[in-house]
Amino acid sequence: MTIKSITSRDNPFFKQLIKLEDSARQRRATGLTLLDGIHLITAYHLALGPPKTLIVSESGCKNMEIKRLLAERGGDVDVVVLSDVLLREASPVKMPTGIMALISIPPAAVMPVRGDGGSESFYVLLEAIQDPGNLGSILRSAAATGACDVYLSEGCADAWSPKTLRAAMGAHFLLRIHERSDLVEAAKKFGGKVIAMTLKAKKSLYQTRLTGPLAFVFGNEGAGLSDAVLQVSGEQATIPMPGGTESLNAAAAAAVCFFERVRQTQMGI
Repeated sequence: MTIKSITSRDNPFFKQLIKLEDSARQRRATGLTLLDGIHLITAYHLALGPPKTLIVSESGCKNMEIKRLLAERGGDVDVVVLSDVLLREASPVKMPTGIMALISIPPAAVMPVRGDGGSESFYVLLEAIQDPGNLGSILRSAAATGACDVYLSEGCADAWSPKTLRAAMGAHFLLRIHERSDLVEAAKKFGGKVIAMTLKAKKSLYQTRLTGPLAFVFGNEGAGLSDAVLQVSGEQATIPMPGGTESLNAAAAAAVCFFERVRQTQMGI
């Protein structure tokens, strides 16, 4: 482990951190992003190995949990120590934890097959989900319920932004995430049932069989699903809301659907 200290805003590495925190274009161009906090860094390490660089604040160096992580996972990883002021500027969160990691964004192809696998494939298709918090929450629920592949259309929030990563809490490293996907083509190629969730559907989610190979399709929080995506979906369903609210946000709706699938699968419906 090599340790380097940075105290100047003019340092090129610090400038790179600022650009990665701010810019989706920079993340795409470099194939890099930032993780903040021990939980995310540990989840990445367990799934994909050590990060490129660990970034620690001066006060973070004194934190027992961070010292333990550096001892257990540091290995040959370079460690950069920033002043507390500089780390606050570079961190994607308002209350930095004291440690970040610079990582390579893993392509979907390198992620191991997981979830249901085989004949029980479980996919999620997302059209123009624009809020990074909602996107991260959907990914977290998808990973928790055994999904293996998530397809994101153009217009979705950046899957690898620090905000999305924080909301997903490590789910990224349990899924194959396909950004800027053609959802019509993805739905056509999928070998199982494709169910579009829409308020316009007459059939309830709870009247729909959700076992076996399945892909759920969710649309933009305001606009819903496009006609093109609805047309390639084999079924449409809605979540009944007896309380009379107009709709659920995309993350809440997705969680309801995913766990109903788990219930039906475990009960052998």
